[in-house]
Amino acid sequence: MGFQGEGFPEMRKAWDTPLTPPAEPANDARVEAAFRLAERHARQANEAFFRSRRFIDGWLAFADPATGLIPRNLNPGGDYWNGRDAAADNWPFMVLTAAMTDRPLFEGRMREMLRAEMKLTCRVDRLPDDYSFSKKGWRREKVELDAIIFDGAEYVKDGLLPITEWLGKSLWSERAIGIIDDIWKHAPVETPFGKIPTLNFEVNGDLLQACSRLFWFTGERKYLDWAIRLGDYYLLGNHHPTRDMKDLKLGDHSCEVINGLSELYVACAYAAPEKREAYRKPLHEMYDRILEIARNEHGLLYLHVNTRTGEHSSALTDNWGYNYDGFYTVFLLDKKTAYRDAVRKALSNLKAHYTGQGGLCQSGTADGYADSIEGAITLLNREPVASAMEWVDAEIKTMWGRQHPNGVIEGWHGDGNFARTSLMYALWKTQGITIEPWRADVRFGAARADDTLCISLVANQPWRVKLLFDKPRHQVNMRLPLDYPRINQFPEWFVTEAGRDYAVRNLSSGFEKTLTGKDLQAGLEVELKPGVELRLQVSSATR
Repeated sequence: MGFQGEGFPEMRKAWDTPLTPPAEPANDARVEAAFRLAERHARQANEAFFRSRRFIDGWLAFADPATGLIPRNLNPGGDYWNGRDAAADNWPFMVLTAAMTDRPLFEGRMREMLRAEMKLTCRVDRLPDDYSFSKKGWRREKVELDAIIFDGAEYVKDGLLPITEWLGKSLWSERAIGIIDDIWKHAPVETPFGKIPTLNFEVNGDLLQACSRLFWFTGERKYLDWAIRLGDYYLLGNHHPTRDMKDLKLGDHSCEVINGLSELYVACAYAAPEKREAYRKPLHEMYDRILEIARNEHGLLYLHVNTRTGEHSSALTDNWGYNYDGFYTVFLLDKKTAYRDAVRKALSNLKAHYTGQGGLCQSGTADGYADSIEGAITLLNREPVASAMEWVDAEIKTMWGRQHPNGVIEGWHGDGNFARTSLMYALWKTQGITIEPWRADVRFGAARADDTLCISLVANQPWRVKLLFDKPRHQVNMRLPLDYPRINQFPEWFVTEAGRDYAVRNLSSGFEKTLTGKDLQAGLEVELKPGVELRLQVSSATR
């Protein structure tokens, strides 16, 4: 079960002790309540950011001295970097944590690791293969194309796409594009719909998601055409997931197709409407069958199900939210309320029936908690069920209890998912705001009072900081036509629009000014006095 103590007892007082309310609270009781909630959120977000930052330190201590790359895991025999684990699940969330909490580390060592990975691991064009630190070369003697395609697809979907959704165009997005291009360049499997890279269900799900997003990101039609080959294979051929496949797994390594087909459906809805119409019936058929045979009485999903008999495993999947992302996406397009109702039912039952249930993961690993909590956060962004929010607050504390004092969680590549979910949680509690420069003693959080954002900030020592407000990243960074729920995305909360005016009021000083969304995204500079709560209000301004 991993470490169950408190790795950072010196931080507990700051995380657990509410600030004393100001002598003169806000005149409006709802606004004052929002500020008190924002202060609580500030402590929760600080814990999430702090733990993510310490995760980086923990793993960098075990980096290979010669290459700078981290090992797949910390067990004997794990002394190699690989695409599907180290590159996909662990290192990317070191990158994102550094981007949010340590820009020098991000600009320095994280970029150096990317350059080292590209230099050392590309074996078939730009496709990555396992690099052994002890051998100082390939771990596998021969090229195994299917394994290399697996590595590349996982690296892109699980790691490089989340980085790209946060950063936009960068060296990481270039790496993603190069890998996907070369996966399809070497696609070996003949089908009636054209060549596809593999018959591996998980990998094809990765590629459905990656190609559907890269179509919008790049504007190049080839990515949609490649995704359509896979959509035709699963929805229009004889490989339909619930009609033609006897055994369907809804956990890790299988839910990617269930969700990925919905991403393709979005792309077709806006760019290939004839394909959307062709896919509509078989896609609904798949989701309807899953709802019919794969749910328990609380709306949670079984890990395995026999699509013909309806027999299922007793175990539930911690990837329930990843599957329901697909349902909710189709609801957004087709307005089939049964799909939204299924999501709300699952969320509504979490607190009452699944508190302390290992994040719905039978092994109780931090990774199981991370996947389940992430699934809830992504859906709560669209359907804010209060009891499910309380469930997330409780379950993430159990996940955090797995982290050792040195920052390592369980010593395998799943540790990165701990940081990924912690960052998602932090951004929820700050409503998408980050600060620059970050410091461990600076606590900042936000909450809504109707249409007004109430922000609480405090630091132990004097600090001048910029508050960086979020933007509609699905549009600005990814060029997506719709902000549908996506695996490993960082949901958008309080989003500023570049051309809109916002009223910013400092309740501590009474100062008020109007700034554009572009100004807020570039950073609102504030000065913090030791131990003194700074309160800000931000709301849309009328011209």
